[in-house]
Amino acid sequence: MADFNLTPSDLSTFILMGIPGMEAAHVWISIPFSSVYIISLLGNVMVLFIVGKEQTLHKPMYLLLCMLALTDITTTTFVIPKALCIFWFNLKDITLVGCLTQMFFLHAVSIMHSAILVTMAFDRYVAICDPLRYSTILTNTRIAKLGLLGLIRAILLVLPLPLLLSRQPFCANRFIPHTYCDHMAVAKMSCGDITANRLYGLGMAFVVMGFDLTVIVLSYSVIVRAVLRIASKKANQKVFDTCTAHICVMMMAYPVGLFSTLTHRFGHDIAPHIHIILANLYFLLPPMLNPIIYGVKSKELRDKAGKYICRSCSLGATDFKPTSQERIVTTAPCYRGCPIVIKPIKTI
Repeated sequence: MADFNLTPSDLSTFILMGIPGMEAAHVWISIPFSSVYIISLLGNVMVLFIVGKEQTLHKPMYLLLCMLALTDITTTTFVIPKALCIFWFNLKDITLVGCLTQMFFLHAVSIMHSAILVTMAFDRYVAICDPLRYSTILTNTRIAKLGLLGLIRAILLVLPLPLLLSRQPFCANRFIPHTYCDHMAVAKMSCGDITANRLYGLGMAFVVMGFDLTVIVLSYSVIVRAVLRIASKKANQKVFDTCTAHICVMMMAYPVGLFSTLTHRFGHDIAPHIHIILANLYFLLPPMLNPIIYGVKSKELRDKAGKYICRSCSLGATDFKPTSQERIVTTAPCYRGCPIVIKPIKTI
């Protein structure tokens, strides 16, 4: 039914096909997509809210977590709503300007995300290997400057992509087998020579990932060597718990992103629907799991989250009745960190 209504109305419109070969299952695929989107939004907004409200969390590490949460919210918002429009309402058309805009922001945010992971690795390196100078080396102002530098790097590296594509002549076939406007997916729609697009896109991916991964691996190599010199098992465990969260986040981000980049250019034997699903997982899983991982591993963040959960509980304990000589100061038995405090009423 929909196939006869997918002809672009003009030469400035593309058609996003969703997941090729799985059109009949689009409605079912939308269920995990929408669920992941809601969970990632709730988790990342909660991180931003808690860190913003709690003065004690205004530290470099939590400022980096806020930056990571912002990139996660931006990424999912640029990918999932359009994908859901394709799955639910068959709204597959997108203008050339809209396509290039989406592509620019997606790739820029991905590079910004990588820069934040590098900064987090450096933060852990200083905190563990040079703790006495941590407060002087990494201040909130310096972290903000590093974040701004990462944003400028992302913009400068990604800006040539839409500029190169905007100069390309596009064929009559404008059906993009994807849920979003990926650079190479759009470039393949061109009738002209896309060698420059291929080389620049591949070079940019390897320069960014190569440099960032090298810095991250070196940082954690030094951290592991420093940890192994610590005699205290308790201190070792604490350090490893702190670094495990960062390593888990990086393992989710880089392998899938590198796979998607290489598949567009060399993975001709890989089924299109597998490639598209994995490409979407690159933008879906990290935003959902990042706040969960850091919430579990960071005791301070976990405790602050528990405090706000307590506030949402009933202020009156229905199953507890104080005596006439007692009054309830705090009642929130929903969390172990919020005990009921009872004080005697002063009598005159």
